Amino acid sequence: MTRVAAVLVRQSMAAGAPDGVDPRRWLEAVAEDTYEVVAGLELVTPVLVTSVAGLDEIVWPGTEVVVIDEDEPLKNVVQRLKGDQAVVVSGDAPDLPPLLVGKLFRELGRAEISVCPDERGGAVALACGLPMPAWADPDLDASDLVAELRAQAPGRRMVAAVPGWHRVRDREGLSRLDPGLEGWDNTRALLG
Repeated sequence: MTRVAAVLVRQSMAAGAPDGVDPRRWLEAVAEDTYEVVAGLELVTPVLVTSVAGLDEIVWPGTEVVVIDEDEPLKNVVQRLKGDQAVVVSGDAPDLPPLLVGKLFRELGRAEISVCPDERGGAVALACGLPMPAWADPDLDASDLVAELRAQAPGRRMVAAVPGWHRVRDREGLSRLDPGLEGWDNTRALLG
């Protein structure tokens, strides 16, 4: 089985930059830290999916980079991924524990889609078999993605949820970063 972990980075994710930090540098830092999480997973192929020019410098050599439009729907993004199963992780989750990505894949054993909700609404990540189920039309920024997908699904058990996490979509999200977790060195350096 081929599993892909795609880090989705849109220009709009620079909105979480703290005062005094260049939004481009911020976006590169959080995206690189998020990429490092998925690139360190075993039996998973990392991919960068981005609308930001020049961001391919943050990935390891040989990593596939998929260029998208800023507002390209998530369903279209997922259709461009190759493999048997995929997880799409929002690029503004620099301290995401790798265990949550593993749980998303594990839930695909009993559900067609699994979601890691964001504590403040929306989602941090979504996993599904490829191709994505035709009934699904997800949006990581939806206020309650799990509920929306369950409403779209032919059956409630087709959508699973794992424990939630957080994204740094704005300055309020900065307070949710966990200094006790290893990693997210680039983001941590900018917060210095």
